[in-house]
Amino acid sequence: MKWLFRIAAVLIALLVTVFLIFRTPDTDAEAMIAKYGGNPSQFVEIGSGVRVHLRDEGPRGAPAIVLLHGSNSDLHTWDEWANGLSADYRVIRFDQVGHGLTGGDPDDDYSIANFVEDIGEVADALDLDRFVLGGNSMGGKHALAFAAAYPERVGGLVLVDASGGPIPDEVRNDEADDDGGGGNIGFTIARLPGINKIAEQITPRSLIAQSLEQTVSVKEVVDDAMIDRYWELLRFPGNRAATLARFSANYDPLTEAQIAAIQAPTLIIWGDEDRLIPLSAGRWLDQTMPNSDLVVYDGVGHLPQKEVPDATLADLRRWLDAQPFSRVSATDTN
Repeated sequence: MKWLFRIAAVLIALLVTVFLIFRTPDTDAEAMIAKYGGNPSQFVEIGSGVRVHLRDEGPRGAPAIVLLHGSNSDLHTWDEWANGLSADYRVIRFDQVGHGLTGGDPDDDYSIANFVEDIGEVADALDLDRFVLGGNSMGGKHALAFAAAYPERVGGLVLVDASGGPIPDEVRNDEADDDGGGGNIGFTIARLPGINKIAEQITPRSLIAQSLEQTVSVKEVVDDAMIDRYWELLRFPGNRAATLARFSANYDPLTEAQIAAIQAPTLIIWGDEDRLIPLSAGRWLDQTMPNSDLVVYDGVGHLPQKEVPDATLADLRRWLDAQPFSRVSATDTN
């Protein structure tokens, strides 16, 4: 029997050695704040001890647009939109709990209800009463849920390859993640019991690169800086544990009745090559929502705001101009 114990000891030693070699520890919080939290970033305290990383740009008297990123992303996913809108609109974007420089929720609460309450608390902290609310992917689901819960606060919705509706038939046989779809190696690994716990400590940069390349169709947008940002902020203290907590929960869509009851004017933007949440989900939202417009982009994947920023900005501006929102000149500053 001694040889069995020796073999077991050798295997354990090998596993420990491999773990120590390939382990990717959390990033240093202060270093990440210095790298990704410079001007115009600010940190705002909201309920339950959450310190939210946000950017608030544009004239204070302008119509406000709040933008929500997708799963395992961060507020930088909206850089191009913020740059293109902030002359005429007040553009607010923030890292939701478990993401970016906000980090984990102190109560480990990653329920839809908590994400919705955070949106309201961020808006309250910035003295926003009524605003346009936009979201990509998971952020779109949170935008829909907020509009359903607080319709009086939402002047308009912008849904970019959004989750939140029922799982489309073409991905129904896959275990849906919190974005509502499948087909991405990063999301798949995060859903595998046991393997996902290893991924909390071993998260190679190459995995992030592959996941991003599967997410988009316009491959050139995935550069070294983008890969580094996703990789480093995923390892911001608390974010990997938050990802596991979110992915361990079942996909919980809004009901058709909830979505159909949303009266806010809605712009739905979708890439026709989205492999996470297919175009059929966008068409379903457009058919179900009473006051929506759908714009589809050929040859574009899950991140239209990054893949075709000029085209999406132009369509967004046309839609905004058609709404009863007052605009201010860039000279009408704070």
